[in-house]
Amino acid sequence: MNKWLITLTVMLPTLIEIIDTSVVNVSLDHIRGSLSAGIEESTWTITSYLVSNAIIIPMTGWLSRRFGRKRYLIFSIFLFTASSFLCGSAWSLGSLVFFRVLQGIGGGALQPLSQSILLETFPPHQHGTAMAAFGIGIMFGPIVGPLLGGWITDNWSWRWIFYINIPVGIISILMTVFFIKDPPYMKGMKLRIDYWGIMFLALGLGCLQVVLDKGQSENWFDSRFITILTIISFISLVLFVIIEFFTVHPVVNLRVFKDLSFSTGNIVMFFAFFNLFGSIVLLPIYLQTLMGYTATKAGMVLGPGGLATLIALPIAGRLVHKINPKIVLGAGILISCYSTYLMSNFNLQADFWSIIWPRIVLGIGMPFIFISLTILTMAGIKKEEMGNATGIYNLLRNLGGSFGVAFVTTMLQRRAQFHQFRLVENLTVFDPQLQIASENLSQVFEFKGYGPLSEYSGLTVIYRELLRQASMLGFNDAFYLLSIMMIGVFSLIFLLKRPVVSPGRG
Repeated sequence: MNKWLITLTVMLPTLIEIIDTSVVNVSLDHIRGSLSAGIEESTWTITSYLVSNAIIIPMTGWLSRRFGRKRYLIFSIFLFTASSFLCGSAWSLGSLVFFRVLQGIGGGALQPLSQSILLETFPPHQHGTAMAAFGIGIMFGPIVGPLLGGWITDNWSWRWIFYINIPVGIISILMTVFFIKDPPYMKGMKLRIDYWGIMFLALGLGCLQVVLDKGQSENWFDSRFITILTIISFISLVLFVIIEFFTVHPVVNLRVFKDLSFSTGNIVMFFAFFNLFGSIVLLPIYLQTLMGYTATKAGMVLGPGGLATLIALPIAGRLVHKINPKIVLGAGILISCYSTYLMSNFNLQADFWSIIWPRIVLGIGMPFIFISLTILTMAGIKKEEMGNATGIYNLLRNLGGSFGVAFVTTMLQRRAQFHQFRLVENLTVFDPQLQIASENLSQVFEFKGYGPLSEYSGLTVIYRELLRQASMLGFNDAFYLLSIMMIGVFSLIFLLKRPVVSPGRG
């Protein structure tokens, strides 16, 4: 079977699934108004999808062996497509949240299944090319999602962000039926169901995802709700790990972590997506809250980074087979670190091009990390264990993104408050310079027709500018911490083993 036809078959539904992870974000206000829901309630449409997605991803390998990979892939696409129709037809917020859970269960398996199929379809000397194709969906989807969701919502209706999945899903099912074949070890076999493992995995990851998604808005451990969920998550995941090591057919085979390259690669991937998602979440917030950019203009800043990624992916895919992948990985880490360091130097006078350039640099660096790291991480994994390994790998990649978003939003708020207190120490009404500046500003605004107690009074304007400066310093600190964390994983490269593959032609 033509490997490119197989690539198209598995990447088509995967791309749509990844887009659906972020497509709802920009439509929340329309969904809230249409279904008569509150702002806080409406965010559960995002959280519910992320929770079910996180639970199903690590179980993918076991489910593929239990039911047969092709059969399970068809079922996942069908469930994702059918639930997309139901999401678009939702009559209340509760029904939409429930259907999003089903959509997450169907979509969660698509990423690890696609990656394992590609790694098995392409010979080892073409794994870089395979991961370049996979990377298009993984890295481009989160950028396209908000732009596509915004355009569809503004021009049609929020319901169409779900309906557009239906024709793609039908085509994907037909292509899977005709073009995907199961190897003998993926035909489906009778396995004893790991009930305790499934229960603790679902409970642990479900609670963890809710904590990461809601922690900042609930002020983390000041909230009893977040504290209880954190305790439940910790205990459940510890029990899950213990159970999996003593189960004959574990739902997630953790023994794969005995491979040093696999363990190290997962750590590096976690922090790579920690950096990526942290920075692409901070960037539009900075642009819209401090620089006055519209959502469209903020999207234009993210766009060139996505284009740079598309250009860099095939280059990285070729490089990993011409030179040591560890060199490519090291270059990617340094480039990504440099990009977030450049972002830490943003200020309130930054022009459009000085903001867009660091995003382009990040877009170049991430494919070098993703492709080389995947090859190095999976080099020692047997084909029979590939589904299990890719499930774990994709889970830690997604968790890295979730932790990154939670970390930067918390750091931004905390550091902005810190700088606000420090700056206010120097702002006293007894300062002659402050008095002069305040009087001058008040006179200017009174001349323009504003009263002395309006929002344009001298002291009010000065304090508002102080808040902007404090917030800007908070952004600088958050970006800088991301760059420090990224450079911190550089030393782990030396623990990865270079894969040994025989040269060939494909």
